[in-house]
Amino acid sequence: MSDGRGEPLFELAGITKQYGALTALSDLSLSVPSGAIGLLGPNGSGKTTMIRTLLGLIRPNSGSGQVLGLNIAHHALDIRRQVGFAPEDECLFPGVTGIEFVAYAGELVGMPATDAMQRAHEVLDYTGLGEVRYRKVESYSAGMKQRLKLAGAIVHDPQLLILDEPTNGMDPAGREDILRLAADLAHNKGMSLIFSSHLLPDVEAVCHYIVVLGNGRLLLQGPISELKQARANCYEVRLKQPSEAFNQRLTAAGCALAVRGELLAVKLPEGAAMAMVWQAAAESQSQIRHLRPQRSTLEEVFLNALEPH
Repeated sequence: MSDGRGEPLFELAGITKQYGALTALSDLSLSVPSGAIGLLGPNGSGKTTMIRTLLGLIRPNSGSGQVLGLNIAHHALDIRRQVGFAPEDECLFPGVTGIEFVAYAGELVGMPATDAMQRAHEVLDYTGLGEVRYRKVESYSAGMKQRLKLAGAIVHDPQLLILDEPTNGMDPAGREDILRLAADLAHNKGMSLIFSSHLLPDVEAVCHYIVVLGNGRLLLQGPISELKQARANCYEVRLKQPSEAFNQRLTAAGCALAVRGELLAVKLPEGAAMAMVWQAAAESQSQIRHLRPQRSTLEEVFLNALEPH
């Protein structure tokens, strides 16, 4: 479960959390490796409750867990000192400047004031907010506010960064800024990441591993590259020039075809081999430039996990 890479990033065992009659997490058990982790699930699946449980902000009704080797029941404050968290909700204080907000975030996790201020300048420069550090936070755009929350979450150089819906409602430019920063932190700065989002392209752009929740339960987890399995008898083909004769030969041989831009998706009949595609190309005098097994998309993996089995 921990992917053979040493101590897991976090582990939960039998976690149940109820709010009155509502069960937000139901006997949730999982172990997740370090790295860039995508947390997926529809609304009400338990993603935010799981994040708050990991941070020790709420106590589960039953079960146990650890984050970075620290017990969530007994070391919640130590966990929060080693974890950075940028919530989806508005958490900025009106009337303060960007530099004041980030420095205060550093002091909240125990940094001396002078160190927090110095580090605040560094992370504001890193997130592209250096020129607006002395402006009041309420004057920031939506994208700038998201980057400011990110700066506050990394001011203390945490081992783990948790981003809850960081690109929700953002324009394309702001979204790209957040994805670029998240990917850089995860892949170049050695920071583990939990990236909670309902936007699958954003998760795939940043993460190598996903956890899928549904109705408070674990539905699926694993490396994205392994979950996107090659489809049996399905191939992607691109020709030097489109050829109706090529398509007709494949159809006559029992293949199902679908045009997707420059690519042709080909599903061979049961028992057929890829040689059928090469034969059709030879008979139609078509030149194949690209031929490879077709793999499931992350969206298909996600939707399949949500289906009752």
